[in-house]
Formats: sequence, structure tokens, C-alpha cells
Amino acid sequence: MPLLIYSALRLLILVAVLVLGYVVGLGGWLLPLVALVVAFAVSYLALPRQREAAALWLAERDRERKERRQRLVDEDAAAEDAALDGDPAARTDGPAERTDDPADSPQQRS
Repeated sequence: MPLLIYSALRLLILVAVLVLGYVVGLGGWLLPLVALVVAFAVSYLALPRQREAAALWLAERDRERKERRQRLVDEDAAAEDAALDGDPAARTDGPAERTDDPADSPQQRS
């Protein structure tokens, strides 16, 4: 959620700078260019706390995703080890045989 707040505030600053530039008399391609540069500078200086909160939130999500992925890899490795060690509870029958292979049909053999 902090990322959404930070993005909304940056967008609000950009719109405010665009309106201010229009009122001042900027136009054409110069208006959006100046507005982007000024909005970037203003948001960088005015929103350090929100930027830090968004960065921490993203880092936490990344850490949780990596932990979840590692847990799944560990569970898969444990299941594979159990299957290879002969644990009957962990074994599967393997892939089912295909019987609809066109190469095995009688019409193909003639």
C-alpha cells in the first residue's frame, strides 16, 4: 500500500506542475518536459519518507516471495528424496502410459 500512496502523490505533483506550467505560459513540447523534470525534483525532495516506506514495502514483499519459493523448493526436494529412498507413502506411479499414439495404431503399420 505505501507504493500506491507514493505513486499517487507523485502523480498529483506532476499534475500540479503541469497546471502551473500551463498557467505560466509554457506550451508545446516544453510543457511536459519541464513538468516531468520539476515534478521529479519536487517529489524527490518533498517525499523522502513515503519513498522510503515504499522501498521497504517492496523489499519485504521480495523477501517473503523468496522465502516462499525456497520453502517450495525444499518441500519438493524432500518429496523427491523420499521417493528415491523407497518410502512407499511418497512414491507415485509415475506418468500414465499413452495409448492414443498414432504410431502404434494398426493403420500406420501397414
